[in-house]
Order: sequence, then structure tokens, then C-alpha cells
Amino acid sequence: MAKILYVYYDQVYGNITNKCDCNCTFCIRQQFDGVGDADTLWHEKEPALDEIIAAIDAFDFSGYKEFVFCGYGEPTCALDHLLASAKYIKEKTGLPIRVNSNGLGNLYHKRDIVPDLAKVIDSISISLNASNEEEYNRVTRPSFEHAYPAMLDFAEECGKLIPHTQLSIVDILPEEEIAACQKIADSRGVHLKVRKWEHSK
Repeated sequence: MAKILYVYYDQVYGNITNKCDCNCTFCIRQQFDGVGDADTLWHEKEPALDEIIAAIDAFDFSGYKEFVFCGYGEPTCALDHLLASAKYIKEKTGLPIRVNSNGLGNLYHKRDIVPDLAKVIDSISISLNASNEEEYNRVTRPSFEHAYPAMLDFAEECGKLIPHTQLSIVDILPEEEIAACQKIADSRGVHLKVRKWEHSK
């Protein structure tokens, strides 16, 4: 049975959906059934909100520093559950809450979801993946046309309302690509995080 909550290093992660509107070439879910202390993150069926709340109630949050919505799916694809459970976690634990996202939530829901997110989360990390649209489409394989500019617009709007907004890339990219990504982040008024590439459990 897939875990709804799992632990990775000193953070608690929420795996609230397996739906995703991208098919990234590098996605870890194509290599392993689970990460952290989860043997599997593949749900037999999408979790209901009461199941997510029950998992939160059953979990001991003592000693953990952050709650992160990130699992084997794009959290904003389960937006209603994300918003409700984030509010519940904040009230119950007081932990800072982050969402790891592909940044396509506005395209998926066909509206601006950023004000709703800003009410319940403290930070958002958006996968940039590339410094240009052609390479982004090659590695991310989004379900939508014009996903790249939409993702950048989403990041910029998040930067206006969410206390900590960052675009993220991995450290295996060439230096000139990282520099180009830094310019993009600067132009959108958000932080760039260069994260360590981890390709295994």
C-alpha cells in the first residue's frame, strides 16, 4: 500500500496524487517504486481527503523541520486536497509548508491558482529544467502547448505572493546553462536553487 506521508532526510513529504501533466525523462518514479522510507509511492487509487487527513493525524511530526507536498505526482493536480490538507497541517503542527511543483497549475486548472496557494503555503519550488523552451519540452514533455512561458509566468506570480519562491535546476547542467537559468530567475524576481542531482533512493 502506498504511503501518503513519507520521510526523506529531516522532512515529511505528502504524496497526495499520482497524477502528473508532465512526463519528464529524468523522473525518479520511472526508476524506483518509492523514495525515502516509502517502499512504494504508487497509489492503487487516488487518496481521498479524509485518507490524507487520517495519515496526518497518525503521524508523529516531532523533530521534523518542514512539510513538503511532493510525491509521485504533481501536487497541484490535486489542488483541493492540497489546499485543505495544507491548512490542516499548518493548524495542527505549525510547520512551514513547501510545494514542489512543475509550475503548470494555472494551465491545468485554467485559472490563476497562486492566490489560493499563497493562503496556505510558505514556499514553492518550481522545476525550471532548462534555459530555453526547446530543451524544456525535450526533457519535461509537458501535456500542454506553451508550457514553458506559462511556467515562468506562474513562478513570477508566485514570487509576488508566496514568501519564498524559487526556480530549481540540477547541478549536472553545464555552467553556461546554469548561468542562463540564473538570468531567467533574476528576470522573474525569484531565487534560483541549484540542487544536487540524486538518481537513486
